[in-house]
Amino acid sequence: MAKVETLGLVLHPTRDVTAVVSTVLAWAAEHDVAVRVGVADADRAAGARAVPDDELAGSDAILSIGGDGTMLGALRLVADDPRPVLGVNMGRLGFLVEIEPPELVTALNRLATSDVTLEHHSCLRITAGGDGCVAFNDLALSRRPGDGTVNAILTIDDQQYGYFRADAVIMATATGSTAHSYSAGGPLLSPATDAVVITPVAPMSGISRPLVLGAGERVEFSLLSDVGGASDGLRGGKNVGGASDGLRGGKNVGGPSDGLRGGKNVGGASDGLRGGKNVGGPSDGLREGKNVGRPVIEADGQVLGELEPGRTVRAELRRDAGLVVRLDVRRHRQRSQAKLSLLDLPLLPDQLRELLPPQVRDQLARRESP
Repeated sequence: MAKVETLGLVLHPTRDVTAVVSTVLAWAAEHDVAVRVGVADADRAAGARAVPDDELAGSDAILSIGGDGTMLGALRLVADDPRPVLGVNMGRLGFLVEIEPPELVTALNRLATSDVTLEHHSCLRITAGGDGCVAFNDLALSRRPGDGTVNAILTIDDQQYGYFRADAVIMATATGSTAHSYSAGGPLLSPATDAVVITPVAPMSGISRPLVLGAGERVEFSLLSDVGGASDGLRGGKNVGGASDGLRGGKNVGGPSDGLRGGKNVGGASDGLRGGKNVGGPSDGLREGKNVGRPVIEADGQVLGELEPGRTVRAELRRDAGLVVRLDVRRHRQRSQAKLSLLDLPLLPDQLRELLPPQVRDQLARRESP
């Protein structure tokens, strides 16, 4: 890791980060390190040099002060030219961030001497029309309340695989597999795995289970402009091409397509795909062209805009797009595993606190006091 002569600050947009910034500035003055901050946060970091985002991204290292959302923003900032990103937890759970404010000086000393581990993270390169962005957690196509479902054909490496009809479709990295995808029933992916998982949310028909894909596979979600026409394609081979033949006749898809064709292993729902039986109203809607939705596209939980029917969203995993600073990899993974387990308990946050040792509860209370 290169010597740290410039340190960029990425701040939580609303939390009071004054004490942490003061600690950083005092440490930087002692170690002859120049501190930069974005122009929008200049008044929150007096003493740091306000610079445009491109110059901020060129710092030798980035310090993210906030929660996981702030950390994701810092990683996106330097995705084109990855720099080490150290996270200071000012949030609640914090799966990506590792250190707490009292540990900051020790962490900065170790960063300055390269006594740290750089954890490599992949990102999704997303394009929709002429627009592009990156996401380190996930891409989501989400139904707007009161609007129709997300209706999209999935294409992998130019081969049409099938279609989704669901409230949302999530494509997550290994890092993001513990987030939105996990809450929708998707599997956990090892951080060491170069893979993505595609998870439908409340699927009504079509692909109904998560799919795990390898790095390098090009993924496209093509929003249906005429859901009725697409259902005809699935039933009669029109408008969808080879993939529909696979769903009907077992070509290109393999054994599972036989289940969709003949009702084996899938049950009555496959008849609904072929003839509108047993699925009820939703299949009728597919056949009649109803409920064509205009979903929103989200990257790392941020809404980027609304997608019109007929649009195509493309995404591909890019390795080593992020460098996260770790002081103790083993301890961080153990903490993350414990936090993930706590999320599955049917307890409110105040009830969870009762499970903590008294000294930990006291520490949290001091941290949250005004």
